[in-house]
Amino acid sequence: MKNFLDTPLFGILLSIAAFEVGISINKKTKLAVCNAFLISILLIIGCLTWFHISLQSFNIGGDMISFLLGPATVILAVPIYKQIALLKANLLPVFVGITTGCVTAITSIIGLSKLFKLQGTICASLVPKSVTTPIGIEVSKEIGGIPAITVAAIIITGVVGAVFAPIVCKVFHIKNKVAVGIAIGASSHAIGTTKALDLGETEGAMSGLTIGIAGLITVFLAPILTKWLG
Repeated sequence: MKNFLDTPLFGILLSIAAFEVGISINKKTKLAVCNAFLISILLIIGCLTWFHISLQSFNIGGDMISFLLGPATVILAVPIYKQIALLKANLLPVFVGITTGCVTAITSIIGLSKLFKLQGTICASLVPKSVTTPIGIEVSKEIGGIPAITVAAIIITGVVGAVFAPIVCKVFHIKNKVAVGIAIGASSHAIGTTKALDLGETEGAMSGLTIGIAGLITVFLAPILTKWLG
């Protein structure tokens, strides 16, 4: 058993098994809080803690999966390509809306971090909380954050966005489908997009489109705003 724990196979199999359980629970409950990523993380933490398995043993295989997150960002070009006609028809409002969302997400974290006197490393880890995980991890590394904290912040942001986005849209009477999709995609990335798809095809398409564009804008703006605002 000890030899198995020290092989990449252990981390890979545990990650896949935990994620499959998370997907199964999510499909059965259909609740936003029962997110597959969140469930799989809790299951892995519980397994490592219960059986007293070191994080180093898990990371032998887990790091291999993490390495694939970078190349996986290429897939974000797909929703942009599929919705190119919709993007062209709403080019200016789409880019203004997404850019505003990205700037708000970044500056609000920096402002709140200063208000609560958080360490610079923690602030940098939270800055890319509103973009998809692969991009968020790379941005976090670039500006001096801790990727593990960034991943946790991204998941929490996505779940909160998926739960409260429809409520916020109703309270503020946001009925334009393109605006709803952009708002959800820019604030709560892929997890929020799953909820946007429930709201309608246009909302889901615009939210999916926003994920890629918001990621690119954040990659460009995060280092600049973080350095400028200190």
